[in-house]
Amino acid sequence: MTRRDDTTAPSPEGADPDGIGRRLVVISGPSGAGKTTICRAVADRLGLPVSTSATTRPKRAGEVDGRDYYFLTEDAFRQRIRRNRFVEWAEVFGRLYGTPVEEVERVRESGGLLLLEIDVQGGVQIKRTYPDALAILVLPPQADALRERLAKRGTESDEEAERR
Repeated sequence: MTRRDDTTAPSPEGADPDGIGRRLVVISGPSGAGKTTICRAVADRLGLPVSTSATTRPKRAGEVDGRDYYFLTEDAFRQRIRRNRFVEWAEVFGRLYGTPVEEVERVRESGGLLLLEIDVQGGVQIKRTYPDALAILVLPPQADALRERLAKRGTESDEEAERR
C-alpha cells in the first residue's frame, strides 16, 4: 500500500465539506499595514490561535523558527508545494510565503477559530478554497504612513521598502 502525503490537502476551489472555512479569520494586507499588530491584539483579547506561516526569507532579529514563521530553504518550500502541503502560498517580493496544511488541521481537530495573518494574494486563495472564511483587508492610512512604518521596522533596504 502506498501512503499519500497529501491526504489532508485542501479541497478543490469552493469545496469545503467539513465547514473549515467558517472557522478561518483571514487578516490580510500589504507589508507594513499592521496585520501583525491587529492579529496579536485579537489573539490576546479573544484567546485565539494565530497560524504560523512558512517563508523562505531570512529570520529577522528576535524571530523564532516555529513561532514567528517556519523558516524553510527554497528547495524545501518548493517540495512542499509539489506535495500540496500548503493551503495557500505566494511569491512576494522574491520570497515564498505560505500557510502549511497542518495549521488548518489544528482547526479541524480543535473545532475552534484560527487567525491567518497573510498577504493579500494568500487571502484571495483562502477565499477561493474556503468561501465561508471571514476575510479582513487591512490597509495603511496612506502611502507615506506605509513608508514610515517600513522605515521604522528597519528590516528592508530602501529599494525593498520602495517596492513594497
